[in-house]
Amino acid sequence: MVAGEASGDLLGAAFIDALRAQVPDVQFVGLAGEHMRAAGCEALGSSEELAVMGLVEPLRHLPRLLRLRSRLLRAFLEPRIDFFMGVDSPAFNIGLARRLREAGIPAAQYVSPQVWAWRRGRVHKIAASVDAVLCLLPFEPGVYSGLPVRAEYVGHPLADQVPLESGRDAARQRLGLASDARVVAVLPGSRMGEVERLGADFAAAIVRLRQQSEQPLHFISPLASARVGSVFREQVRAAGAAVQFLEQQADTALAAADVALVASGTATLQAMLHGCPMVVAYRFAPLTAFIARDLGLMKARFFALPNLLAGEALVPEFFQAEVTAQALSAALERELQDTARRQLLQRRFRDIHLQLRQGGAARAAQVVMQMLAARGSVTSST
Repeated sequence: MVAGEASGDLLGAAFIDALRAQVPDVQFVGLAGEHMRAAGCEALGSSEELAVMGLVEPLRHLPRLLRLRSRLLRAFLEPRIDFFMGVDSPAFNIGLARRLREAGIPAAQYVSPQVWAWRRGRVHKIAASVDAVLCLLPFEPGVYSGLPVRAEYVGHPLADQVPLESGRDAARQRLGLASDARVVAVLPGSRMGEVERLGADFAAAIVRLRQQSEQPLHFISPLASARVGSVFREQVRAAGAAVQFLEQQADTALAAADVALVASGTATLQAMLHGCPMVVAYRFAPLTAFIARDLGLMKARFFALPNLLAGEALVPEFFQAEVTAQALSAALERELQDTARRQLLQRRFRDIHLQLRQGGAARAAQVVMQMLAARGSVTSST
């Protein structure tokens, strides 16, 4: 297995637990984060090594990434692994899967690349590189229709892990927050590039929102890692903002919050699952933004997951130059004030939550079991 960054590590750990429930003596090896290691994956390196985003930015990391891919390829071929599972990080994993598949090792990609959003032509390369794509979102399998690859909607494991009831009071008790406090969660991203591009504006928005709000506000920020946390702490300090920092605990923070300011990505899905209204921001490096937007490679109407899943603008989203402290703080204030909108959002969020609740990790494990059984590697339970 090779999982990229924090969200891939969580998905990988859930998959490990689900497959081990069916095959107790299965062994896992690969690029892993702390959750996958805790689940029993032998780590050949850290998931954080793949925490590189964008179209252009990975180029400066290319020599290192190619060396890492070669090292993993040797490590997987020498003992002759039975199966390769790439978890997210498609730019790295699809190429590795292709090399392993050429050597006769079946491969799957867990989390479809966002081909529905941009560079749709990638589907042909993906279909030629892996045996299966395990899709987290219900509209994704249709993108692979007619191609020689198995595309299965398995649901999103986070939807299974997050209770349908928010647990707001319990979350506030864990964080020492009053039940009647007005709480804003701030999640500037799990990648260094995200925090470097968004963090200063997030910190300035915190200051501005506190100044313009008629009621006291309490800001909490669950930090994805010590590395990105050190950057955001400094940005908050420089802005003169007051924030309660948490080590990880994103689910607790989002369950406790009245509204969240979130970098686009998995955290927007977490916020939605906890019924938390949000304001979403995304900023590429300038050259990547030019290629993606101005050259027409970006096809989706939205980039925030709640909007993509709903097919409409449920939550406000801000891209590139739109990301300013003034715009973010004004949007947050509107979300805090509009009680009727909050109730509507919570109903819509719950409907999507139910749609995504498909037993994701167990379904992913079952697909892999079927593929291994077809090759005689295991006895399928179906």
